[in-house]
Amino acid sequence: MKKFYYSALRNFLQSKSIDIESTLSNDSYFFGISSLELAKKNDITFFHNSKYANLLSSTKAKACFVTKDHSELLNKLCEPIIVNDPYTAYAFTSNFLFPKQKSNGFINSFSNIDDLATIGNNVQVNYNVSIKENTKIGDNCILYENVIIGPNVVLGANSIVMSNCVISNSSVGESCLIKPGAKIGEKGFGFTPSSKIEVRHIGNVILGNNVEIGSNTTIDQAALHSTIISDNVRIDNLVQIGHNVCIGQNTIIAAQTGISGSTKIGKNCLIGGQAGIAGHLIIEDNVTIAGKSGVTKNIKKNSIIAGFPAVDIKIWKKNIIKQYRKIK
Repeated sequence: MKKFYYSALRNFLQSKSIDIESTLSNDSYFFGISSLELAKKNDITFFHNSKYANLLSSTKAKACFVTKDHSELLNKLCEPIIVNDPYTAYAFTSNFLFPKQKSNGFINSFSNIDDLATIGNNVQVNYNVSIKENTKIGDNCILYENVIIGPNVVLGANSIVMSNCVISNSSVGESCLIKPGAKIGEKGFGFTPSSKIEVRHIGNVILGNNVEIGSNTTIDQAALHSTIISDNVRIDNLVQIGHNVCIGQNTIIAAQTGISGSTKIGKNCLIGGQAGIAGHLIIEDNVTIAGKSGVTKNIKKNSIIAGFPAVDIKIWKKNIIKQYRKIK
């Protein structure tokens, strides 16, 4: 990796409102960022989890993002860079070293763009991309190989759609990232239970700004209105979101979660991996759902739940202890 100077990194972090305290000179430089355990003598590292405190005395890194309270635990060869939140400083540093790819503005001749599609300025369209009718691609977007977009799609400016994604019947906001293999806006799971008569889905999917959708995640088209993923939501790989689901701002959903149709999830929720959420429920704001939980009823705001059926996590822990004592 090409070396980078502390002065440039400091200026970048300060532009992101990160306050820094360090005695490093402006001409100090680094070759990369690494963990406490694997860092080399010209690397920068970070400390954010007390379980790794024993590594502060042995790390070989040149400098470490660390809080003031923990800075004295560093060995003499590692210079502390004191910040309020070392993990945030690390996150911004990773973006400083590895900025997002920018569009090259090139449209590959082996792509297929419908005459009724609209392409913005400086859009990159890679090999074998298909853009169908009634589709609008915003400025500076990047479409990787084998992407199919449309019909009836708006893709906001500065968004990136990675290989083998299929997006239809959707409005995608600005600065979104859709990872490989995601399927957005396809028909949902709808039919009459007895005779299996198909229910036609004629709604759409709406993604807000700065949304990230993981690989092989599926977000179903609404039956009548909209499946809604609000601003700043993060959805991991292999997640299933049913038709008419609404997810509030800043919510985070881990891998292999399934959310059944017409459920509404509030703002700032955290949903652990392999959670299952039944349909037509209301999960209010600031709810945390532990991994592998099965949610079968409405959840009030600020709750932390676990288990199946999911209950308050304190009750779940007591039940686990009782079961363990019975076994003993």
